[in-house]
Amino acid sequence: MNRMQELPVITGQLVVLRPITDGDTGRIVTWRNTPSVMQNFIFREKFTPEMHRHWLATKVATGQVVQYIIEDKTDGRPVGSVYYRDVDHANRSAEYGIFIGEESARGKGFGTETARLFTDFGFTTLGLHRISLRLLAENLPARRSYEKAGFVLEGICRDMVVLDGQYRDVVFMAKLAGEGRNGDRTE
Repeated sequence: MNRMQELPVITGQLVVLRPITDGDTGRIVTWRNTPSVMQNFIFREKFTPEMHRHWLATKVATGQVVQYIIEDKTDGRPVGSVYYRDVDHANRSAEYGIFIGEESARGKGFGTETARLFTDFGFTTLGLHRISLRLLAENLPARRSYEKAGFVLEGICRDMVVLDGQYRDVVFMAKLAGEGRNGDRTE
């Protein structure tokens, strides 16, 4: 059985998260090439169906990446994607990533609820201990969403990447198993 088919559907109050399939390729490619999505990514090359299918075959199918589609619970409409990349089973860690591809779905709490649901899933189902993320320093809405979901600032790497001809700072955040929403240990 394909690893993508073994994963559970995750249901929240606002969103339903389901494992990604090859049928989502066109949607992912469109979203990733949308300027309002692309501006928040460090990887900014034009995204193609071939690149996505290669990602599915070499990363998702092998378990190095666990990727889901975010659906609006009210109408089942796909609105974005959430994933863990570089899943490290030995150290029980992974890097978190998310984007809301549908502009009309932004600012409605989907990202924050997804972060909470997906980190709970990462800790309880996947057995992760540490979930980290990185974002461009100027992406303040994402940072606020991550903080609401319990991610804690670990550091800022100044002038880490050059995008659009300018150096940009990259913020690193993480959430550990057993931490509350503000980084307090609950265990």
